[in-house]
Amino acid sequence: MALRIHDIQLPDNVPELLLEKHADYIISCAEKSDDDFQAIMTEHMRMSAIYWGLTALDLMDQLHRADKEKILKLIKDCQYECGGIGAFHGHDPHVLHTLSAIQILCLFDALDTIDIEKVICYLKERQEPDGSFTGDKWGEVDTRFSFCTVASLALLGRLDVIDVEGAVRFICKCMNFDGGFGPRPDSESHAGMIYCCVGTLSILGQLHHLDVGKLGWWLCERQLPSGGLNGRPEKLPDVCYSWWVLSSMKILNLIHWIDKERLIKFILACQDTDTGGFSDRPGDMADPFHTLFGLGAMSMLGASDSLKEINPTFCMPEYVIQRLGLEPERLDR
Repeated sequence: MALRIHDIQLPDNVPELLLEKHADYIISCAEKSDDDFQAIMTEHMRMSAIYWGLTALDLMDQLHRADKEKILKLIKDCQYECGGIGAFHGHDPHVLHTLSAIQILCLFDALDTIDIEKVICYLKERQEPDGSFTGDKWGEVDTRFSFCTVASLALLGRLDVIDVEGAVRFICKCMNFDGGFGPRPDSESHAGMIYCCVGTLSILGQLHHLDVGKLGWWLCERQLPSGGLNGRPEKLPDVCYSWWVLSSMKILNLIHWIDKERLIKFILACQDTDTGGFSDRPGDMADPFHTLFGLGAMSMLGASDSLKEINPTFCMPEYVIQRLGLEPERLDR
């Protein structure tokens, strides 16, 4: 029996890149009041949503439209005595939202907004004896949390406080026979986790642990006939994997293994031509998450001269990473 490929059909007419509408869309999301139903229902991811929106604005050279003082006050108010930062008022601190907050502060060059030493202490305490990291005090271990902690400490210039060798050792334990990575040892390979593991090794200068050929092949096989990328076999394409897959391939210097033109067409088809923003697939509702990763992928693909260059390791504008003096490892560059 022939293997069925799960894919979608692109619309006949695909719009050009609608940057002005995308910037207006991000601003409209930011202007929702805190008691708006949608805002209440997404409180648990608010800090990350702000990071997605601001990074998208910066890539489009529209960061000046954001309410900087309001955002900085929110971040300051969301830092706990332990040093960690929560998603919003009343939400527990977590390394994911701590990273988002640090990334936002780096965009604004305003790291002095928070107590840096307390953040460093909080992040250091997340490492387990086996080198893994927990997301918060409740103890869940995941390679996403390895990336969040290592990226945060790198942005703060304090990787010295963790056991780097242990961190690398745990990442290597999560490598699978196909060259990919899962959230924990013996877990299925997933493009999002691969980005986190490759990104962690990139920051720590340890890419030599990868089986580049196997991993590159697994990643390039995520492209479907529609041009879109999925996160694992037999799944539908999704704009966010245009980032998770492509960024890893950029770090590995294998982006030429992807059909760029077909991927660009898929990403453009996921734009909302009425409101602006990108959705996961054509015809679905746009959101800031997919908007950032759609624009980030377009930047990496060199699809628009109007987009700033994005750093594939940190998912931040390249000029910010250079300003911080960081040089995450990439192969053959």
